[in-house]
Amino acid sequence: MNVSAKPLAGLKVIELGTLIAGPFASRLCAEFGAEVIKVESPDGGDPLRKWRKLYEGTSLWWFVQARNKQSLTLNLKHAEGREILKKLLADADILIENFRPGVLEKLGLGWDTIHALNPKLVMVRLSGFGQTGPMKDQPGFGAVGESMGGLRYITGFEDRPPVRTGISIGDSIAALWGVIGALMALRHREVNGGQGQVVDVALYEAVFAMMESMVPEFDVFGFIRERTGNIMPGITPSSIHTAADGRHVQIGANGDAIFKRFMLAIGREDLAQDPQLASNDGRDARRDELYGVIDRWVGGLPLDQVLETLTRAEVPASRIYSAEDMFADPQFLAREMFLQARLPDGKPFRMPGIVPKLSETPGSADWIGPELGEHNAGILAGLGYSAEQVAALKAAGAI
Repeated sequence: MNVSAKPLAGLKVIELGTLIAGPFASRLCAEFGAEVIKVESPDGGDPLRKWRKLYEGTSLWWFVQARNKQSLTLNLKHAEGREILKKLLADADILIENFRPGVLEKLGLGWDTIHALNPKLVMVRLSGFGQTGPMKDQPGFGAVGESMGGLRYITGFEDRPPVRTGISIGDSIAALWGVIGALMALRHREVNGGQGQVVDVALYEAVFAMMESMVPEFDVFGFIRERTGNIMPGITPSSIHTAADGRHVQIGANGDAIFKRFMLAIGREDLAQDPQLASNDGRDARRDELYGVIDRWVGGLPLDQVLETLTRAEVPASRIYSAEDMFADPQFLAREMFLQARLPDGKPFRMPGIVPKLSETPGSADWIGPELGEHNAGILAGLGYSAEQVAALKAAGAI
């Protein structure tokens, strides 16, 4: 693909991030054409390189999370390392960092310094609790943000402790807010005089922003939303059911017309025509009865037959997909949600496809996550360093 055809082509992004939130934000920028330089510590680099399943000593997650990025090793505790970073930032558009608040300031790289160096730069700061407030200096991972932001409290079953969602969703949500904020700031820069600004994203606030009507429900009614398992009280019917072959299906028949079609499809014309069930409030008042009916119907059939009936009746439903299910699914394949790539030793593997789909300037994955410091020579040469100077920087421990 022609990189210049991508919507973020021409933007330069510097990433000072590790693990999930910051690197995911810069990954999105890289997929859509921004030049992303990932600054890593010479001492092992991003810890994500060693997280979860490893292939020949490197995380498969790393190859996806760092795709389209260049890796530059800098020792930011070394004066020469900080000087190189300043040169990078002098003509950059976005800096993405997810250090604990105060770390960059101690290195002499706080916002005031960076803004004076490059007034057009947008600085995205991702942290557990934000850059202000009494908790700003505390460490806060995504799990803490999910807990404080309200997600963990409402996730799980009412008779059991809270559970996690299965992925690092808090970090990923924060990354999305970070990218949204950066693009807003770039738009402001374009229209209103060319000045950059700080985008301050706290992980707990990123999660909190997704909590639907939790705040007004408590403020107006004193109602605290609790864990409710697979059902959604107040929105009926919508739940997970188990088929005769032990496989699971999510059915969302909470629309008025959809519910009626669903009941007719399973032979319950009495419920389809029941005036009390014609609207959501009536159905929710009888949710236990309705879920019993649906459980019995689903439990008497194999999953494929359940899905066939629901598809014919135009009732929203899906099996609960594993990765294996996704690999064989025509919809995933038609939407190009698996991209072919090769690991460093040449072994082929598939990566997640690009989201979102842009009709005229689509994103792409042009290379997998790089080796540590793979782009040192090229980046430093572009900053005016000779081969001898690069060797000296390495000997001094600056890179």
